[in-house]
Amino acid sequence: QVQLVESGGGVVQPGGSLRLSCAASGGTIRPYTMRWYRQTPGNRRELVAGIPSGGIPNYSDSVKGRFTISRNNAQNTVLLQMNSLKPEDTAVYSCNLDSGLRQYWGQGTQVTIAA
Repeated sequence: QVQLVESGGGVVQPGGSLRLSCAASGGTIRPYTMRWYRQTPGNRRELVAGIPSGGIPNYSDSVKGRFTISRNNAQNTVLLQMNSLKPEDTAVYSCNLDSGLRQYWGQGTQVTIAA
C-alpha cells in the first residue's frame, strides 16, 4: 500500500518561489509516472506536471517555463520547484502515482500566492 505525503506549501508573494516535496512509502515509485495536480474550490483537478520513469517531464501550458518536476527514485521522492509564482497558482497541490491498476494520492498541500 503506497502512501504519499506532500510538504512544502505555504504563503508567498507574487514572483516568489516554493518547492514542494512528495515522499512515498510502502512501495517504490521507480516504475511509475509521478504527477502533480492542483485544485481550487469549485474547480476540477488540474494536471500540473508529470514525470515518467526515465522519461521526459511534461507540463501544463499554464506552468511551463516556471515549474520544474524532478524525481529521486533512490529516495522515493518527487519534487516540484515553482518559480515566478502568480496569484492564479493558488491551490491545493497533490501528488499522484498511477500504477495502472490503481491511483494513489497524497493529502495535498496548500499553496497561496498573495501580496
